[in-house]
Amino acid sequence: MLNRYSIILALGFIGTVTVIRAQQVPAGRGAQAPAQAAAAPADGASVYLNMCAQCHNTDDPRIPSAATLRQRTPDAVLDALTTGVMRAQGAELTEPQRRAVAEYVTGKTLGGATASIGKCTTVPAFNPGQGPSWNGWGVDVTNTRFQPAAQAQLTPEQASKLTLKWAFGYPNANTARAQPTIVGGRLFVGNQNGEVYSLDPKTGCTIWTFKADAAVRTGIVIGPKPAGGGWLAYFGDQRASAYAIDAATGTRVWMTRLDEHPNALITGTPTLYQNRLYVPVSSVEEGRGSAATYECCTFRGSLAALNIADGAVVWHTHTIDAPLTEIGKNSAGTTKRGPAGASIWSSPTVDVRRRMIYAATGNMYTGPQQPTSDSVIAFDMTTGKIAWIRQALAKDIFLVGCSENAGRNAVNCPPPGEAGPDFDFGSSPILTRLPNGKDAIIIGQKSGEGWAFDPDNKGAVIWHYQAGRGSALGGMEWGSAVDSENAYFAVADGGAPQTAGLHAVKLNTGERVWYAPPPATPACGTGRGCNAALSAAITVVPGVIFVGGMDGGMRAHSTKDGSLLWEFNTNREFQTVNGVKASGASINQSGPTVVGGMVFVNSGFGSLGGRPGNVLLAFGVD
Repeated sequence: MLNRYSIILALGFIGTVTVIRAQQVPAGRGAQAPAQAAAAPADGASVYLNMCAQCHNTDDPRIPSAATLRQRTPDAVLDALTTGVMRAQGAELTEPQRRAVAEYVTGKTLGGATASIGKCTTVPAFNPGQGPSWNGWGVDVTNTRFQPAAQAQLTPEQASKLTLKWAFGYPNANTARAQPTIVGGRLFVGNQNGEVYSLDPKTGCTIWTFKADAAVRTGIVIGPKPAGGGWLAYFGDQRASAYAIDAATGTRVWMTRLDEHPNALITGTPTLYQNRLYVPVSSVEEGRGSAATYECCTFRGSLAALNIADGAVVWHTHTIDAPLTEIGKNSAGTTKRGPAGASIWSSPTVDVRRRMIYAATGNMYTGPQQPTSDSVIAFDMTTGKIAWIRQALAKDIFLVGCSENAGRNAVNCPPPGEAGPDFDFGSSPILTRLPNGKDAIIIGQKSGEGWAFDPDNKGAVIWHYQAGRGSALGGMEWGSAVDSENAYFAVADGGAPQTAGLHAVKLNTGERVWYAPPPATPACGTGRGCNAALSAAITVVPGVIFVGGMDGGMRAHSTKDGSLLWEFNTNREFQTVNGVKASGASINQSGPTVVGGMVFVNSGFGSLGGRPGNVLLAFGVD
């Protein structure tokens, strides 16, 4: 998927570095560290030429160009190579090489000064049991992304008069995509540099910061301590670790590593219900598979239930249970393994009445094909056993570099004609009640299709709506939304007329109610990464849909007819409350957070298909 690629190709050291395959070990045990490459002169230009140029010095639109890399900070590059999503590639370099290439590709010196202003002079009261809130990914455990009027406190008329109240700059970052949470009069948000912030939502001043071991792109979930006497904040990082920290102070309470695979990470926001935290696990291994020396592939997606008291694993179910076997050799003589894939990219959904957890999966990396890829899966809440599977697309075996236009990295690809289109699910399943009284699971797919599945009939199709043409970079990416009458689908498709844009369909039938096309002229104008695709999750409040675009436009539409109520162009530099130089650009992955008469949104997506930025914006009504 678009944003999945942006992780995989974030720095582009793909297909060019010898990789040592890590063995799977049970969660909680330490894995042996990969062997370091032989010492080499710390010459950033040489490292780039030998390790990076094959990907970055091309016209492939999926890979950040050298010019795009230069817009990033060396600290962000080094973090990615050391503890972030490129840590497996970085492990093949010496520390001086990592530092040298970080400075070379950015043209900047590591360790630049970071402003420390913006601390709260008085700390606002923290009362999680009071006031309006937006907690976690989809407002509640059903992931509807519908904020009721009492919580939103924002009418359509007020939405048309929103103005910018403050801006917060993420230091040493080129991407802003972790969705903010508002609970108890405080804002919680993670960042690409691994920091988690607690801010005053009214002013943006900083209450505390916490440093995770790797980048944090999930949302934050707030819940009471199991023994009482306080509240915890839960989230995941890009080393596949789940955390619980004290929500009032930012002090770590526990951390649990859920997968020792070197390419595993957590992208979907954990879901909290009662005394269990449900955490999805995904990976970037499909990007490593393009390397001739890599034994592709060994990762399997999974869902884990953790005890919130101590982070202990209650159950941990993989999406693929077939044995991992050798399936042949590639053209370089390297062993190929499978089946692999079926990552869970999004936040899981809780069905309290049926005692089920619903999660959506991605494509296969390698065969043999399994029935759980590109699917919605129902897990028994108590045991973690799979109750049923509804597969939307079979035979979707995909690796980065295996498309028709990327034959240079084809050593581990499926045979010609057998590669899948990468039409996985990046959106969370939405559990909702239809107007006819029947429950349904609503979800959008990268194929450009919207689905309604029946939770009482093993996910049987209730209706199906073809909104877009779909592609590896298109379709429905990160999140749809519903209200009591309609389902709303935002479509990417590169901004193509009559497919990209915003679609409203009847919840009962899947019949189109209205369609709002993308803007004729993107807010960013023209140029690389500038298009009107709607890839980020969307948010609905009574009468209004809030949508962020890849063109950097933040917009509000009427739920009645899709008409435009308000628009703000984020493509500029902002004066920030914390003194960090910041600018907006593409809006991707996380959706707007609407609570207490304010709208919060991240702007900037400096990876595949987008333009870099590092700002959190807060809007309100005078």
